[in-house]
Amino acid sequence: MYRSVFGFLLPAVLLFEAGCRSTDIQPAARAALPVARVASSEPARGAGAEATPREPQGTLTLSAAAALALLHNPDLKVFPYAMRVAEAQVLQVRLLPNPELEIEIEEVGGGGDRSGFDAAETTIQLGQLIELGGKRTKRAAVASLQRELVQWEYESARLDTMRAVAGAFVELLAAQDRLALAEDQLKLSRQACTAVVQRIEAGKDSPVDELRAGVVVSESRMERRRAEAALATARQQLAATWGGRTATFEKVVGDLYQVSRPPPVERAAETLAENPDVARWATEERARRAALRLEKARARPDVTISGGMQRFEETDDSAVVFGLAVPLPLFDRNQGGIERATANLGRTRQEAEAARIKARAALSRAVHALAAAYDQVNILQDEVLPKAQQAFEAAQRGYREGKFDYLYVLDAQRTLFETRARLVDTAETYQQARADVGRLTGRNLDAAAQPEPADAADKQSAQEDSHEE
Repeated sequence: MYRSVFGFLLPAVLLFEAGCRSTDIQPAARAALPVARVASSEPARGAGAEATPREPQGTLTLSAAAALALLHNPDLKVFPYAMRVAEAQVLQVRLLPNPELEIEIEEVGGGGDRSGFDAAETTIQLGQLIELGGKRTKRAAVASLQRELVQWEYESARLDTMRAVAGAFVELLAAQDRLALAEDQLKLSRQACTAVVQRIEAGKDSPVDELRAGVVVSESRMERRRAEAALATARQQLAATWGGRTATFEKVVGDLYQVSRPPPVERAAETLAENPDVARWATEERARRAALRLEKARARPDVTISGGMQRFEETDDSAVVFGLAVPLPLFDRNQGGIERATANLGRTRQEAEAARIKARAALSRAVHALAAAYDQVNILQDEVLPKAQQAFEAAQRGYREGKFDYLYVLDAQRTLFETRARLVDTAETYQQARADVGRLTGRNLDAAAQPEPADAADKQSAQEDSHEE
């Protein structure tokens, strides 16, 4: 009797096991999964497999620093994992629901003739959920769009990384120039102090001038020390963009003072759609629409069909059984899910509009800052700095000839170095604003290495401005 029962159960169990195995992902299928496009290498399989970036030596260009950051930036390294999560989600939602094996034994363990298994009725059947309304296809559509959103997030993170590299590179260029400026100031202050001592010994100047010259030398030494500290910080900040622990390169090379006339705000705004922070909202809205279609499909009930065999131990007979289960949508028709998806779609539209407005305002602010810095750099280079240099050289000649006192020379020297320092600050502001414009327009503008040349109209406009002045 027991053999007949288990002989009936065994084929069904084997069939169920075979069905489960058919849904497993074989190694070959895993290898065929799409590889994330968000990184140049696959995610490491363990913590010890993380590649350590090879630190650059010698001089470093902006393009080399950007390449290192794109390969080794810690923030970008998370996206291959995020993409694999999204790919796995797409794979999962495309799978069919598992069948159900149901075993039911009746008329067992009673009294009299119903004791034991002699009068047992055993029913074994397989049930399969049939999803209606295209739910599986709609789930796959939502998951695919979520995968596209991960790609957009990577594009935003990549541009953020490029912006951080450009900003750190420009900051380091300016720090190098500030240190050179501080060294020039210290050298000139020491030379002036020596000249003052000689004139005091010759009886041409007051001993008070020696004290003043000594104060200037001390201030110049402190300024050089501040510049050295700022340079060390800027070097480490740049190395951190590619995950470097220490800055091993010697210096960075680039032209901090090569500037070009920025485009008008309207022309720059034409490329605003290339900004992934703006472009992603089209995909976001499609994802919300797909989610709404999925929620509407869930309002349609699914059916479960089943079939199997029923065995009667008492008469040693068998029979085929069929079943059909259909939920009655009397109360739950997924009203809340549909309402939630509708509200999310409306919210996404408003968020998209807000993102466009914020991006345009930020772009306008960056372009105006770029234009202001461009004008200031040109004025400082072409007008203020040459005049300050001429005034300082004239004060030096007059001091040697006895026409001016040391305070006059000291004032001219201070004006010259303040102008040079202001030029460094303004040029840095220009390059930083230029990098901001590049980030907002979705274009990688080299912040210092390769500025765009001004066109003929810009050059003619600049010449007309100079003639008018």
